[in-house]
Amino acid sequence: MKIRWQPYPEYKNSGVNWLGEIPAHWEARRLKHAAPEIGSKLSKKPDELPYLGLENIESGTGCLMLDNAVESVESTVIRFEKGDVLFGKLRPYLAKVVHADFDGVGTTELLVLRPNEGVDSRFLFYCLLSDGFIETVNGLTYGTKMPRANSEQVGHLRIGIPPLPEQRAIAAFLDRQTARLDALIAEQRRLIELLQERRAALISRAVTRGLDPDAPLKDTGIPWLGEIPAHWEVKRLKFVANVQTGVAKGRNLKSKETIEVPYLRVANVQSGFVDLSDVATITIGKDELKRYSLQVGDILMTEGGDYDKLGRGTVWEGQVASCIHQNHIFAVRVHQGVNPYWISLITQADYARHYFILRSKQTTNLASISATNIGEFPVILPPSEEQRAIAAYLDRETAKIDAAIVEIETSIARLEEYRTALIAAAVTGKIDVRCNAL
Repeated sequence: MKIRWQPYPEYKNSGVNWLGEIPAHWEARRLKHAAPEIGSKLSKKPDELPYLGLENIESGTGCLMLDNAVESVESTVIRFEKGDVLFGKLRPYLAKVVHADFDGVGTTELLVLRPNEGVDSRFLFYCLLSDGFIETVNGLTYGTKMPRANSEQVGHLRIGIPPLPEQRAIAAFLDRQTARLDALIAEQRRLIELLQERRAALISRAVTRGLDPDAPLKDTGIPWLGEIPAHWEVKRLKFVANVQTGVAKGRNLKSKETIEVPYLRVANVQSGFVDLSDVATITIGKDELKRYSLQVGDILMTEGGDYDKLGRGTVWEGQVASCIHQNHIFAVRVHQGVNPYWISLITQADYARHYFILRSKQTTNLASISATNIGEFPVILPPSEEQRAIAAYLDRETAKIDAAIVEIETSIARLEEYRTALIAAAVTGKIDVRCNAL
């Protein structure tokens, strides 16, 4: 999306790297002089006040996600009031900025900033959300395990401050434009969801009914599977494959000769592919390498987590040498003559998802499935030639859907980049909202 805007007539050097030149009539003011930090902490959450954690804040937008409200908090909380601006000080969450429109309490990992008279809270919110400010704070973070920003250093940073009426005009402009962009992004994400549903339905239909609409059917006797082509078979997974569990972390290896090897975690095993962008290593006994090593053709299946992770997986193609897997991933090793790609394909079908959820051990929003129940999974087996035909058909059709999804994701990325650029331009004075009607 091409950005066209009218600049201010005259600029001056702000003396601040992230601001650059600002309109001549603006001032560069330290944050602590515009909005001092309010450090009102409570040892117990008041029953009448809602709680806000970092997990409740959408990064980069300030939108709140309060579907699962927290009623009981056992740690110290920080008090905030309507009109305060909250800033996440942990490095991974610096873009979690909120303009509070209610009184509440939050995690102490939030800085609570209260605008002084003459500073508009919505304008301040957009200043702190701008990528230049966040990158500057990121450079100040310290610590290794959970790097965080020092509140005094953050308060010492300077932001551009125009006259109050202009602040309000900028905030109103950004409210309108970001709302429009957010609506477009939401539409695009909904379209992706519809395409993903279509993809799942396509797979489910093909792997349970085949490609011949006139093929005679038979009842499997499994209520949530129903009918399949009469010449197909159904076998338990344990009769066509072995289910191998992985290695657990934190074991005592003092008496063993050890080696360090790459290993796959749940985050690496996605539906239909392996994500190798971040592969960890683990120390194991040298004599354990053969037992836990993955082999080409192993079907990787996740033990659980969120419901969508149950049984999720793909076929291992030997992308990393001497690679093993953690105990939350199963390696399903098929018997000779069984096609691992077919087994992996049917785990994406609706009937498989139903089975995994039905047989899982469930807690609040989480679930896990045992190796025994994985072994009991009913595998649909068409003749080999038909398996290949169905797989080839699904490769073609899902590739079209996947390409459409990638195109929409690219469009979303452009809209998000435009949103970020628009905020940065407005709060640093690179665009005069009084002369622009974008």
